[in-house]
Amino acid sequence: MAKTEVLIDAGPLVAFFDRRDQHHTWTKTQMAHLTTPLYTCEAVLSEAFHLLEHVPRGTQQLIRFLERGAVAVPFSYAPNAEHIHEIMNAYADQPMSFADACLVQMAERQAAPTIFTTDSDFQVYRRADGQPLNVLIPGV
Repeated sequence: MAKTEVLIDAGPLVAFFDRRDQHHTWTKTQMAHLTTPLYTCEAVLSEAFHLLEHVPRGTQQLIRFLERGAVAVPFSYAPNAEHIHEIMNAYADQPMSFADACLVQMAERQAAPTIFTTDSDFQVYRRADGQPLNVLIPGV
């Protein structure tokens, strides 16, 4: 069986380090079964660092997680800007963030990645070919 790449969103990154987060236990359980590195983009990291500012030692824990190589950031906005804008325009009637659009673009570049998220909007988003995204999300 081929290894499936897992693309991680900000929600699980925050929940992993914030014990008060409603998805903390679920995220810890999922992380125990995932192979690292997980993949993401700078926009997701920016969201996660911002949301962890009020969690005691939250940003420091995320820094250590990145330094250990648990998350890799192979994606860059500039060469993908046009398609990211197309994705955001296509979902202008949805609450799609810039980070969400980047993850959708990343998913389109892989054969069958899984998006690890706490955001149910990823169940609405589609690949460019119309196929639904494979999501790892609480309650599904």
